[in-house]
Amino acid sequence: MSNTVQNLLDGAGKTLQPILGDDCGRDAQIILAHVLGISTASLRMRSCETVSADQVADFEIKIAQRAAFQPVSQIIGMREFWGREFIVTPDVLDPRPDTETLIEAALELPSPNRILDLGLGTGCILFTLLAEWRDASGVGVDISSDALSVAGRNAQALNVADRADLRLSNWFENIDEKFDLIVSNPPYITASEMNDLSRDVADWEPHVALTPGGDGLDAYRIIAAQASSHLNAGGNLMLEIGWQQSESVSDLLKRHDWSDLRILRDLGGNTRVICAKSPKI
Repeated sequence: MSNTVQNLLDGAGKTLQPILGDDCGRDAQIILAHVLGISTASLRMRSCETVSADQVADFEIKIAQRAAFQPVSQIIGMREFWGREFIVTPDVLDPRPDTETLIEAALELPSPNRILDLGLGTGCILFTLLAEWRDASGVGVDISSDALSVAGRNAQALNVADRADLRLSNWFENIDEKFDLIVSNPPYITASEMNDLSRDVADWEPHVALTPGGDGLDAYRIIAAQASSHLNAGGNLMLEIGWQQSESVSDLLKRHDWSDLRILRDLGGNTRVICAKSPKI
């Protein structure tokens, strides 16, 4: 069998389908397009073209990685988020479309001068906002030095590094200034929910960024109690939440006198983001 584009896709489908199910064809297309350095749309027009031996070997290695449930974004090293490409490794969470709900809501606000992102990861939230708000600057913190390394590469690639201060910090530990906007997509999966995660997530994404254990609310308790002291008057707080956590997180914020709470839903109709204004002093 010749190593044409179509034959490689057919072979990858036979390998992946018993493991990943019927949706694996798209994964194979994305991986092969990456190996060939072309768009997935171009694959259809080049289905009869022969692929070089080196590219075949690279493709087969990557298909074996996908068969081991490694996420496609980690295999090709990137994920598109809000129209921009972010470097992705096993040290950071894969940016997800649900998080764009927070971006959309934030961009409805007047442009802030200073932004704080708690739990930076890839930097997809902070760097997207900095790219959209050209006069803003921000601080991004993470407890993982490996995650900060990935974020630093993304900041450079997106040309926002000169406006992004990246710090190793356990939440507010190394923060002593105030901001106009605080954003966070913290670990929120409960201990019991971890058992139900797909292997793509459970086996390959950093657990410290997925769950704090217990009821999943530890980060929200810290943020609800401490964020107001790091917000300017009239400042805004935006938090991504799990789909069953809107009531619990709202109660935590109300307990600390946050005002103007709004709950936003993602494209799937699930509650995904809570917005609040700084408590009145």
